Amino acid sequence: MLDQQRDYVLRTVEERGVRLVRLWFTDVLGNLKSFAISPAELESALEDGMAFDGSSIDGFSRIQESDVLAIPDPNTFEVLPWADPKAAEARVFCDIHRLDGSDFEGDPRQVLRRNLKAAQSAGYSFYVSPDIEFFYFAPPVPGHAPQPLDEGGFFDLTTTDVTGSLRKQTIRTLETMSIPVEYSFHEDAPSQQEIDLRHTDALTMADSVMTFRLVVKEVAASQGVHATFMPKPLEGVQGSGMHVHMSLFDGDTNAFYDADDPYHLSAVAKAFMAGLLRHAAEITAITNQTVNSYKRLVPGFEAPVHVSWARNNRSGLIRVPIAKRGNPNATRLEFRSPDPSCNPYLAFSLILAAGLRGVREGYELPAEADSNLFEMDDAALTKLGIDTLPASLADALKVMERSELAAEALGEHIFEWFLRNKRAEWRAYKTHVSAYEIEHYLRAL
Repeated sequence: MLDQQRDYVLRTVEERGVRLVRLWFTDVLGNLKSFAISPAELESALEDGMAFDGSSIDGFSRIQESDVLAIPDPNTFEVLPWADPKAAEARVFCDIHRLDGSDFEGDPRQVLRRNLKAAQSAGYSFYVSPDIEFFYFAPPVPGHAPQPLDEGGFFDLTTTDVTGSLRKQTIRTLETMSIPVEYSFHEDAPSQQEIDLRHTDALTMADSVMTFRLVVKEVAASQGVHATFMPKPLEGVQGSGMHVHMSLFDGDTNAFYDADDPYHLSAVAKAFMAGLLRHAAEITAITNQTVNSYKRLVPGFEAPVHVSWARNNRSGLIRVPIAKRGNPNATRLEFRSPDPSCNPYLAFSLILAAGLRGVREGYELPAEADSNLFEMDDAALTKLGIDTLPASLADALKVMERSELAAEALGEHIFEWFLRNKRAEWRAYKTHVSAYEIEHYLRAL
């Protein structure tokens, strides 16, 4: 099968007149990286990989162990739709290896592969579908607030809606790259959008999220618009999340479904949910990795802060959507805290590891919290045994650094590097004097 896919790639490059093949991979923070090779090098790259200096990539090799191999995954080959047709370009995602062929522990894609193999050993395949929110703005002007393109709200549609046209163009581009879209609409905040991707296996979806972020920005830039996945770019309105819908399958059977349960949730689904709830704080630094992420995770703006679950309550961390009648495969869980700035390979890895820990150790699911948690005071929440997510990046890092689960799922290399990098980000943020402080304190004090 792999040989057939390699033959298909080589044949497509020749037939489509591809002039450059871009090898894609990500650093630890989820920034997309790339270098290009000519078609003449592609066959060798598919067979033996391409060496490059890993020390120049954040979170990769140290100077004394710098060279690594990028080995293209032929299943991810796609011709880029925005390239000049007369000089076509293609992309292919790569797995990063050491020069001896062993997996490179600093590669986020390899981390997800390893965690998916652990699930496979337990008899499961992991499927996800993210709801990805983002904003369109006028081109940024240094020192000025972001300028939305509209004042629309949920599902708004107007005849002059430029953002609607951008969404349609984005969807067409995604689908030419084999990324199917389930829904798209205007979100609640001004100029905020949501596009939901159709569920697939977690590795394919992580690749798709990386491609999605680039496509959204490329399409917007082609029309003189700036798209951003910053979690909270505007004050006073909701931020952007990346709600992750997920399910485990045992072969062709949805392991989360049980026809005899009142909620149609299997014991596996309940234990998976219990694992995700118990370890939620430990993985929050990965699912919400920036200082700005925690400006979104506050009460009153639809983002979850309470570690709880319910069937149809959007104030909790995990929601169990009501599945379409007669469709067992639609039974799933929705994890609502991640935001679109995260590294999807690492986020999916830790979500899976937390859930599988619950399944493996038989965690008991807490009672459903079906009230509006935003309206409850701390005493009432404590009485119900409901904790809250970390309130800042610093808090999230403190919990993560004590997490055996996060260390095991990420591996020592990425675990230690991520903590160092994010502690440095927090130190830099603590010394920053914001416009809020100048406005409130400069004259008064």
